[in-house]
Amino acid sequence: MHEYQDELRSEGDYVAGLYARLDTERAGANQRYRAALRANDGSLVDRDAEVRALAREVKRLDVADNGLCFGRLDTVTGEPSYIGRIGLFDAANEFEPLLLDWRAPAARPFYVATAASPEGMRRRRQFHSRGRRVVDFTDEVFGRPGDSDRGDAALLAAVNAPRGEGMRDIVATIQAEQDEIIRLEHPGVLVIEGGPGTGKTVVALHRVAYLLYTQRERMERDGVLVVGPNPAFLHHIGRVLPSLGESNVVFATTGDLVPGLHVTAEDTPEAARLKGSLRILDVLAAAVADRQRLPGQPVTIELSDVPARIDAEIATWAREEARASGLPHNEARTVFADIIAYVLTERTAARVGRGWLTRDDKEDWERLRTDLRTELEGDEAYQAMLDELWPILTPRTLLAELLSSPERLRAAGADPALSRTEGEAWTVSDVPLLDELVDLLGPDKPADRSAERQQRAEAAYAAGVLDLMVTREDSMDDEDHLFATDLLYAEDLADRFLERDTRELAERAAAERDWTYRHVVVDEAQELSEMDWRVLMRRCPNHSFTVVGDLAQRRSSAGAMSWDSMLARYVPGRWVYRSLTVNYRTPAEIMAVAASVLAEFAPAIRPPDSVRACGVRPWARRVTDDELPSAIEEFVRDEAGREGTCLVIGPPGVPGTVPAAQTKGLEFDAVLVVDPDRILADGPRGAAELYVALTRATQRLGVLHRGPLPATLSGLIETESRSRRSA
Repeated sequence: MHEYQDELRSEGDYVAGLYARLDTERAGANQRYRAALRANDGSLVDRDAEVRALAREVKRLDVADNGLCFGRLDTVTGEPSYIGRIGLFDAANEFEPLLLDWRAPAARPFYVATAASPEGMRRRRQFHSRGRRVVDFTDEVFGRPGDSDRGDAALLAAVNAPRGEGMRDIVATIQAEQDEIIRLEHPGVLVIEGGPGTGKTVVALHRVAYLLYTQRERMERDGVLVVGPNPAFLHHIGRVLPSLGESNVVFATTGDLVPGLHVTAEDTPEAARLKGSLRILDVLAAAVADRQRLPGQPVTIELSDVPARIDAEIATWAREEARASGLPHNEARTVFADIIAYVLTERTAARVGRGWLTRDDKEDWERLRTDLRTELEGDEAYQAMLDELWPILTPRTLLAELLSSPERLRAAGADPALSRTEGEAWTVSDVPLLDELVDLLGPDKPADRSAERQQRAEAAYAAGVLDLMVTREDSMDDEDHLFATDLLYAEDLADRFLERDTRELAERAAAERDWTYRHVVVDEAQELSEMDWRVLMRRCPNHSFTVVGDLAQRRSSAGAMSWDSMLARYVPGRWVYRSLTVNYRTPAEIMAVAASVLAEFAPAIRPPDSVRACGVRPWARRVTDDELPSAIEEFVRDEAGREGTCLVIGPPGVPGTVPAAQTKGLEFDAVLVVDPDRILADGPRGAAELYVALTRATQRLGVLHRGPLPATLSGLIETESRSRRSA
């Protein structure tokens, strides 16, 4: 014991030294950052780049404070290496590492070494810290009989710890199976499938951190998109990547992928299925084409007091040419309008010029056509005709009018199940449709003057300012004279007044629909439809994805039936599959209950194996309608006296409960499931939701039921009377 205390004190002193080094680096980075902000020499572009780089360094050092060092490796020759959240080097020798970044190749044995394959290591030590103080450590000595299981102590301590409000990163307890996936060198799509509690989400996030570390320049330029099933889940995982020192990451649900859109409604399962299928593309194209109309009666436009008519034949020609241009709808309107304007001006010019212009008066003819074209563009009747036959459309206007009009749906060949009363009651399933319409329609305003042209104009203005300054030199006092060292190029002067985007990458990326990412992580990917995938592939043209999911938990009727059927269309031959089979979260007692539900609706899927038991058997109690509220309150009150978190899950509409769909990816120490029979009543979708509900607990699980207990649960859950439960 005395030897242990000496080692604990020694390790604590070393870690304290690391924090002192971190504080020194942090102070230096803050000082350089403040100096860069005050600097006024050199170009603004260079200064902005330096400020951004230093801001990232300050943030990297700030987030490393919690759990800076979490372990140590000793080689067979006795050389120690400390492993932590970031890399730190000796101030006197910049090549001497004091702390290895966990993503560095040299740190790999910390995660993959085993007694059977020690990777040249003799011992792995894992620290347990409270704030900046090391309070305990666990050793795993390799190569000795009976020692192969000792390292599990740190893992079990981590998975048995009470849950907090957010996901805890498990970088210190990543297992070999998980580490292999994190460091997998694959440029395309990686699918990670695992049942509840297998750590697939954490593995995916740490894989992002690893890619950000090994491909930093490319990743920092374009950023990473992490897509989750709901805002609660994103809040839950939101601190994992920042705690690893990465901030160029955008967290979003599929409902956030169209900037500025607010989802306020939910589709029926049938409507969601229809919108999620690629067949909806034909409906959207037909809906756009339906707005490119022909006049029912000839339209007469007065030009120079001469009437000219546009009939269906001419409009058909113009429409065919516009469609054949391949341009989006709003841009193709120019082609349509040009042909209509050509016919109107030619016919009017022929009548106006007849008798006083000859064939040889070419300039006069051209001038007449120009004048007529100018008059036409200002004619209200002409503009009204264009708006009627080829209107400028926005994605939201088109889709809202389509979904709220049975006539328009019928004209587009759509299923009547898509109809709804409020066209702008947006749902998650509308997002990929709106995103598709952005490309089908094009911009709804004329393109602004190009940035290059605008910069040339500003440079010309600045050149005029400089010329004025030089011409006034004779009238200046000596101290005001311009010297060669004072002169600027006009472009440099103009550059000083450019408005610069100072937002962080993640903020800019989230606000721009056309932003493309270097890598995309998709969690609960089994829920994504074909149309959802189309949106995400558009966001990442190089198709670099980490896809996380569990087909057994699919609840969406538009979701994936298999990974191959969903991905082969987009990345044939460029996706690989890895599975996680060990459940680190759900104790064996609870997993046995969930496995019986899984066997009913997905018998071909094997549940993950739990690595631990909690010693607490799940319980069930039947209550009446009147008893239910007090029973829920009793559970919450009991759990409030314990360390950790709790949640009550039930079918939609039951007061005091949260629907299972909103808990995907979350975990709690204790969970109470209410009315499992009503959850199951929703068919295969309901069975998947009950499976999700049962696997959210890490320690304790209870069930309240008003009807008969489902057969899949009755043989595995101990039913308690109210009096016994209270006791």
